[in-house]
Amino acid sequence: MPPPPPSPRLRPVVARVAGLNLGYFGIEIAVALTIGSVALIADSLDFLEDAAINLLIFAGLGWSLRNRARLGTLLAGILLVPGLATAYAAYEKFSDFTAPAPVPLTLTGFGALLVNLACAVMLARHHDGHGSLTRAAYLSARNDVAANVAIILAGLATAATRSPWPDLVAALGIAVINADSAFDVLKAARREWRAAADEAASQAKA
Repeated sequence: MPPPPPSPRLRPVVARVAGLNLGYFGIEIAVALTIGSVALIADSLDFLEDAAINLLIFAGLGWSLRNRARLGTLLAGILLVPGLATAYAAYEKFSDFTAPAPVPLTLTGFGALLVNLACAVMLARHHDGHGSLTRAAYLSARNDVAANVAIILAGLATAATRSPWPDLVAALGIAVINADSAFDVLKAARREWRAAADEAASQAKA
């Protein structure tokens, strides 16, 4: 059975979510580069990714099942990009193995948590029953909440230990979370592909 078309009320929601993500990306990447935090670099790329995902969803809400499946497959690929970028940033960190400043790390993580909680609440009522597009938006916001908690804990651990390892561990955890979400969105897109094929077969018989 094909998923129902997304509600028209979702369009302004994803537009607001995209705006919030794009705004906080600018804040977080500036802090990340200033204090040398791999975890904040990873999370800021997540914000940029989430802005792109929600803008694509905004554009694709009125599309057919087949085109929504195509877009869902693309979004699954986009979800993997921050993980790859994080792995590279973590590799580069070993050439300057110093701990980031713990107070900006913790405070920026807390600000990101508030933004992502707001986005997750806005998207929560739309996350089931509308296929891969809304699934991608909801999973991104939900996963970022978990990532922000990890960043806050990393900031507290850095303050206690003055070690760069908590920051690195949080960054790699964010990469793993994104990879898992990418496969979840890809599965939703495949269900839409099958539904589109069944719909085409039914029309051919009619």
